[in-house]
Amino acid sequence: MAAMDAEQLPYLETFVKAAELSNFTAAARTLGLTQAAVSQRIQALEQALKESLFQRQGGHVLLTEAGRCLYTFALRILALHREAIHEITGRAAPLTGELILAASSVPGEYLLPELLARFQERHPHLQVRATVTDSQKVLEQVEHGQVHLGLVGNRSDSPHLEFRPFAKDELALLVSVKHPWAGRKRITLAQLATQPLIVREVGSGSRSCLEQALAHEGKSLHDLRVMLELGSNEAIKEALQRGLGAAVLSTRAVAKEIQSGKLHVVQIAGLTLTREMSISWDRRRVLPIPAQLFLEVLEPALAESRS
Repeated sequence: MAAMDAEQLPYLETFVKAAELSNFTAAARTLGLTQAAVSQRIQALEQALKESLFQRQGGHVLLTEAGRCLYTFALRILALHREAIHEITGRAAPLTGELILAASSVPGEYLLPELLARFQERHPHLQVRATVTDSQKVLEQVEHGQVHLGLVGNRSDSPHLEFRPFAKDELALLVSVKHPWAGRKRITLAQLATQPLIVREVGSGSRSCLEQALAHEGKSLHDLRVMLELGSNEAIKEALQRGLGAAVLSTRAVAKEIQSGKLHVVQIAGLTLTREMSISWDRRRVLPIPAQLFLEVLEPALAESRS
């Protein structure tokens, strides 16, 4: 029996939690241990395997190649452990844990609520924390390991981030019903440059989409009369209805105002204002089970985007 005990891998639950949180202190807090205890447990596991499982990087710990291999097996071992308890005792331990998300304005306000409703219907014992900010800040949080997944309307060129499109979004020029263009269906880019324009802040996905569309036509925001920069879609809608100018926004964000007749859509000839909504994660980190389950909820939309 002593020989069998010596061959068993110790502290797999601690290892999995540290891998998913990329931080020994956070793992200790979650498990009700001290950081020293977590470090000692990981060290004991590394000594048993004679392999380094983590590498330190910028205040976080990331799995080595050996660590990634062990993580896959550890999940299977722990799942079999739960299955054995259920089979013998008849008690099924509910899947618990926390999913931490960040989303930019449009996916966060108009797509995420429905996704979370479906997710929590399937997994009622999992807790969710979600914040809404601009795309740039979302991707920074993903890359720094502060959130598991990010939902954004803009991509970065970071080599560490994975992006999977799951929805399309269309932007349009919006004006109030009292604006001189309220009776028009289409204007030219040259005409757009003659009117005051309201834009989102730097880092916003909708602003980036507009900038990319303008660049495709050899133009930039400097060629337009940008009179006001605001940090939310709601603030821009209020400004529009008060006659402060025109703005390019996601049609998802103004659907109610368009339907009620408070705002009017004007097409800009030659300007393509479409983008993809994407979900992003850091390739260097393992996705905890709650994040994997959220991707399963999103899978029909991901499959449709791939086709």
